[in-house]
Amino acid sequence: NPGISKKLLTYRYNTLDYARKRAIEIGFQRGALFPWRTIGGEECSTFFPAGTAQYHINADIVYAIKKYIEVTEDQEFLIEGGSEILFETARLWMELGAFIARKDNRFCINVVTGPDEYTALVDNNFYTNMMARENLYFAYQTAVWMKENSPESFKQLSKKIGLEDEELALWEKAANHMYIPYDRQLGIFPQDDTFLDKPIWDLEKTPADKFPLLLHYHPLLIYGSQVCKQPDVVLALFLLSQKFTARQKKRNYDYYEKITTHDSSLSPSIFSIVASEIGYTEKAYDYFLSTVRLDLDDYNGNTKDGIHTACMGGSWLCVVYGFAGMRVYDDILSFSPYLPAQWEEYSFKITYRGRLIRVTVNKAGASYQLLEGDALTIYHHKKKMRLP
Repeated sequence: NPGISKKLLTYRYNTLDYARKRAIEIGFQRGALFPWRTIGGEECSTFFPAGTAQYHINADIVYAIKKYIEVTEDQEFLIEGGSEILFETARLWMELGAFIARKDNRFCINVVTGPDEYTALVDNNFYTNMMARENLYFAYQTAVWMKENSPESFKQLSKKIGLEDEELALWEKAANHMYIPYDRQLGIFPQDDTFLDKPIWDLEKTPADKFPLLLHYHPLLIYGSQVCKQPDVVLALFLLSQKFTARQKKRNYDYYEKITTHDSSLSPSIFSIVASEIGYTEKAYDYFLSTVRLDLDDYNGNTKDGIHTACMGGSWLCVVYGFAGMRVYDDILSFSPYLPAQWEEYSFKITYRGRLIRVTVNKAGASYQLLEGDALTIYHHKKKMRLP
C-alpha cells in the first residue's frame, strides 16, 4: 500500500531531528542516528550493544525509501523529505567509518552490531557494510539528480543542513572503497572480521530447554561463539539479492543455517525466502510454517503477552518474495514463482507504479492480470511479458 508506506517514511522524516540529536549525544559531529527502539523518535533501548550499536537501522530506513521511490516514482517525497534523510544518514557513516591503511585503504566501519543480536560490537559487519554502501551510493546519486532536476530545492536543503560538495565526493569514494569481508577458503562472506575465528556453538548438543540462548547463557559466552540468533549475512542475500551469484547464495545459506537458532521470531521468514530462491523448496515451506503458525501454536510460549506483528508481515513476505519470487531492481518488476507441493493455488495483489496487478499461481502455472493502470512490462522467470 503506497499510502501507508509513505506515512511510515514520513514518520521517519518527522523524527529526523531526534536522530540528529542522538548522533550528537553519542559524540558525532554531524549526521543522524535513528533509534533501534522508539515510539516518538527518541532511543528507548538501554542495552547499547544490541540497541544503539545497530547503526544499520540508518541504512535500513534508506533502503525502504529507495524501494518506495522505485515502486511509486514519488520524486516529490524524495525532494521534500527523503533526500534530507539520505544526506544526514550518509554523514553518519562518514563519522563512524574511516579509510584504514591496514585494510588497503578500504572504508571500514568498526564497533557495530549487525541484525544478529548474538554477535555484538564487531568490526566490519558484512550486512552493515553492504547496506551502508547502498546508503552512500543512493545519497550521492540523489544529490547529483537533484542538482540537475530540482536545483533550487537542492540549494535550499544544502543551505539548511550546511551540505558541501566535498561531502558528496567523499560519499561516492567511501561507497566505491567499502570493505566487504570475504573468506576464500570457505568461499563465504564472514559475518564480521573475527566471526570465523570463534568456536562454533554446538546447537545439536544444546538441551531443548536452554533455548532461547539469551535467557540461559551469559551474553559474553554467546558473543564469543559462532552462533546466530537471526539472519545477518542471509538477510543481505535477500535484500541485495542482485549483488550475489546463485552459488554465493547457496554457500552462505548452507553455512549460516547450521549455526542459526532462530531465537528471533523474525528469523524463519528470511530463511524461507532465500531457501525458495536457491531451490530448497521443502525448507522454504517448513520455515514458512514456523513463521505463519508462531502465534497460532504459541511456539515461543509468550503469545499471551501479545502477538508478533512483524512476524505476521514475514508470512506475507514468504509468499510474495519467496514462493512467487517477486523482486524490484533497476526499474524491473520480476517474478520467479513456484507452487509449494502442499498447496493447490495462491494469489495476491500488488500495486506498482500506479498499476494494480493480481498474481495467481496454481498447478497450471502462473498468471498475471492487470486490474488497473496502463500497460506494463514485467519479467516471468527472466522472460519479458507485456501486461495486459
